[in-house]
Amino acid sequence: MADAPPPSSSAAAPGPVPLLSLAEVEALARRAHSGQTDKAGRPYAEHLAAVAAGVRARGGSDEQIAAAWLHDAVEDGALSGEWLAGAALGEATKAMVLAVTKRAGEPVEEYTARILATPGALLVKESDLAHNADPARLAVLDAPTRERLTAKYARVRDLLGLR
Repeated sequence: MADAPPPSSSAAAPGPVPLLSLAEVEALARRAHSGQTDKAGRPYAEHLAAVAAGVRARGGSDEQIAAAWLHDAVEDGALSGEWLAGAALGEATKAMVLAVTKRAGEPVEEYTARILATPGALLVKESDLAHNADPARLAVLDAPTRERLTAKYARVRDLLGLR
C-alpha cells in the first residue's frame, strides 16, 4: 500500500491576515480617541470624520481614507507605533500615518519633507489642514490661539506647496 502524499504546505499555512475595512478603521479610531476633545471642546472624532470626508471628497483612495481616520492616533498617543506596525493595514496606510505624525521637537521643515516624500500623505495632510484652519472652528477660540494656529497652518501649507 502506497503512503499518502504529505499534506500540502499551503493547506497547513495560515493565509494572509485580512486588512481592516474602512468601517473597522473608523470604529477603531473612534474608540482610540473616545473621551478626547479638540481645542474648542468638541469630540475629537468629529475632526477625524471631517478629515476622512475631506480625503474622500478630494478623490482619495481607501488607503488614504484609512490614514485620515488614524492620522492623529500615534501623535496623540491614542495608539502606539508598535500597534501600528502590527496592525492589519496596508503598508501604504501605515506609511501615511507615520508621515503625518509630528515628532516631538521635530523641525517643521523635516516634518513637511517627510509628508512630501510619502506617496498619498499630502492629500491626508491637506484635508487635515483644511479642517484645522476652518474659520468656523477657529472662531470659537480666543484671539491669541486663533492667530497662532492660523500662522502655524499657513506656514505648513506654504512648505507643502498648498498655497
